[in-house]
Amino acid sequence: MSSPAVSLPSNLPRQRLYDYPKYWAECYDKAPFLPTTRAEMDALGWDSCDVVIVTGDAYVDHPSFGMAIIGRLLEDQGFRVGIIAQPDWNRPQDFLSLGVPNLCFGVAAGNMDSMINRYTADRKPRSDDAYTPGGQAGARPDRCSIIYTQQCRAVAPNTPIILGGIEASLRRIAHYDYWQDKVRRSILADAPADILLYGNAERAVVEVVQRLARGDEIEAITDVRGTAFWRQDTPADVLEIDSTRIDRPGRIDRIVNPYVNTQEMDDCELERRNQQQLDPSAEKPLRFMPHPQRDRDRTVIRLPAFEKVRNDKALYAHANRVLHLETNPGNARALVQRHGHRDLWLNAPAQPLSTEEMDYVFGQPFARVPHPRYKGERIPAYEMIRFSVNIMRGCFGGCTFCSITEHEGRIIQNRSQASILNEVQEIRDKVPGFTGVISDLGGPTANMYRIACKDPKIEAACRKPSCVYPGICENLNTDHSALTQLYRETRKLPGVKKVLIASGLRYDLAVKDPEYVKELVTHHVGGYLKIAPEHTENAPLSKMMKPGIGTYDEFKALFEKFTAEAGKEQYLIPYFIAAHPGTTDEDMLNLALWLKKYGFRADQVQAFYPSPMATATAMYHTEKNPLRKVGYKSEAVSTPKSAEQRKLHKAFLRYHDPANWDLLHATLLRMGRGDLIGDKAHCLIPASKPDSNYQAPRRKNSAQAERKRRGKKLLTQHTGLPPRNDGSAPNKRRKKRR
Repeated sequence: MSSPAVSLPSNLPRQRLYDYPKYWAECYDKAPFLPTTRAEMDALGWDSCDVVIVTGDAYVDHPSFGMAIIGRLLEDQGFRVGIIAQPDWNRPQDFLSLGVPNLCFGVAAGNMDSMINRYTADRKPRSDDAYTPGGQAGARPDRCSIIYTQQCRAVAPNTPIILGGIEASLRRIAHYDYWQDKVRRSILADAPADILLYGNAERAVVEVVQRLARGDEIEAITDVRGTAFWRQDTPADVLEIDSTRIDRPGRIDRIVNPYVNTQEMDDCELERRNQQQLDPSAEKPLRFMPHPQRDRDRTVIRLPAFEKVRNDKALYAHANRVLHLETNPGNARALVQRHGHRDLWLNAPAQPLSTEEMDYVFGQPFARVPHPRYKGERIPAYEMIRFSVNIMRGCFGGCTFCSITEHEGRIIQNRSQASILNEVQEIRDKVPGFTGVISDLGGPTANMYRIACKDPKIEAACRKPSCVYPGICENLNTDHSALTQLYRETRKLPGVKKVLIASGLRYDLAVKDPEYVKELVTHHVGGYLKIAPEHTENAPLSKMMKPGIGTYDEFKALFEKFTAEAGKEQYLIPYFIAAHPGTTDEDMLNLALWLKKYGFRADQVQAFYPSPMATATAMYHTEKNPLRKVGYKSEAVSTPKSAEQRKLHKAFLRYHDPANWDLLHATLLRMGRGDLIGDKAHCLIPASKPDSNYQAPRRKNSAQAERKRRGKKLLTQHTGLPPRNDGSAPNKRRKKRR
């Protein structure tokens, strides 16, 4: 029996965030910090909390921490919000430290996926946790969202639980889990929450909590965009389309008319059998049938069931491809995926926040410091961002190894210049230790602020995974003037001595606006600028959806030109990925030769990390390319999976390290490239193993010896310092600051 007709989410937001009626608790003053203990609740005059947020991060009341944003936002809506930060998951009473909330628990693992937070790309436990006081590891469990939700359900079985955060967001459907090397169910199958909110979720969380406050049952809240929940079957008035009919993955049993509701197929077959056999030459009246796919708000796409994608890699890659095709809020349809005897339903993504709404969210009265309970103990993640400002959200780059787009979306959400300048002044006036240096004005990408499609109608209809690959879309406005003006206005503020840009720069966009590059290089580079070409070879770059190395050369020429005009000594520090899907040993060898040619020596190496739901993770698991239609005989993607090959690819990036000599020596002989072994200029490694007492080229003695031998400067990366040059201005300035 089908579910009754329901109200599905509209393509437009019903209300702006700041237009909801305030809940009764608005009569309380704003809390200096959201309470974390009953004593703090008593001091505020609260007898209970309306919402309790459980998080895997330490509580830092700063807009770069998700629980602080959600907590302050709900506080402004008139709710009493408490925070349980990093509870002992083996003590159920910790989850009742603030009492049972009146409306709901909100659970999130924190700013990072807990498995990525706890383990390296080689699956080894990390020795620290940047989101914990003192950087101590072990303050959160593996699969944090699941454990926290289970404990909340155990101590308060009748209280609604809302699951959110990046861990839940990226595990909202059946997904490949790198740590277990298998496909896991949606996180909702293991975490007993009532509803999952994906993405940044301000719009969804405000609507859900407001409706709970009105008395709605959590099971009835099924029409909010950006949510996932369980359902027994598809509502009767919703058109269901099999995903294999819109993006056929390969050989399937039989072709079904894609314009027919799959729920009505049996009826159609019965009608065909029972109808009278008409004379084929007789005249028939024309009947114009409505095109059901045009009403995307009344359409759901059925993905292959969990049990199928778990056992069929082609279907897994197909499901991943369809998921990514349905991410534009302007045209996305709901998705449904069977898990056992019930359906996981994912409503279309929430509409992006307007500039006014972004200002509202970031304009809350954040204390901008960690909670006093930590007594000044250092929290590394906070130290990194305490003097930075988030100016936008989203990324339309579509890099396949990155999950930002899957979480924040491709449409850029911007704050106003006035809001950003106000926050800079708050940092100047409120944050202890401010010396006049803003460490970053950025976001997921440094230079996408106010960049968007030239036509909103085209943007709403677009289904491309990237606006900048394989080239810059002709409909993309690449004007950086608003960002350039923001930089200039920020520099003018009294008390601001320097504004640095630390977010990743999309250099293929930057070269389209040389005036922006000039502004950046002249005023906002602190001796070095980190950018990420990721590779030099076209095969892996095509799987990453990154531009060719020629674009890096174009940006490098502009960087060096404007650096010289400014009379400064500054350096580009390129980042590269080892062992990415689509990368062969030959590709890594060519990258190593490029690094040697240009004098780069990587101090640290980044290996590909298969994060949940990323397109490159689907490539890693299936060895197929979801960027194209997937078939059982479609393109195979060469994927470095074994520990030995991943180690080799990392060794190529650190060709200069004596610890890698034996491996590279054997590999070059195996590849028939013995000509690259020797002491000639073109050789990658020396003929004999160097002294094992290796010192990184940042160190003075090693750098001096190498420069003396080669007669040129060495360039290093990822150390937090400009390339080592004992007589250079950047290092002199650093010594002086000490």
